[in-house]
Amino acid sequence: MKKNMGSADKIIRILVALVIIVLYMTHQISGTLAVIGLILSGVFILTSFISFCPLYLPFGISTRKKE
Repeated sequence: MKKNMGSADKIIRILVALVIIVLYMTHQISGTLAVIGLILSGVFILTSFISFCPLYLPFGISTRKKE
């Protein structure tokens, strides 16, 4: 796996994940929407920590700065 996520991309994903988690914990979202949101949050956090987004691969997208 070649890293394809830049730092701004990772920060945005983590912030979105935290917002979804807070909405769930404060009972602003529930049911199917909450389940989908929590799964999405987990994916966002996981991809942020490994700096790799599998959806970027087929499109050749990389937000990582060239070295």
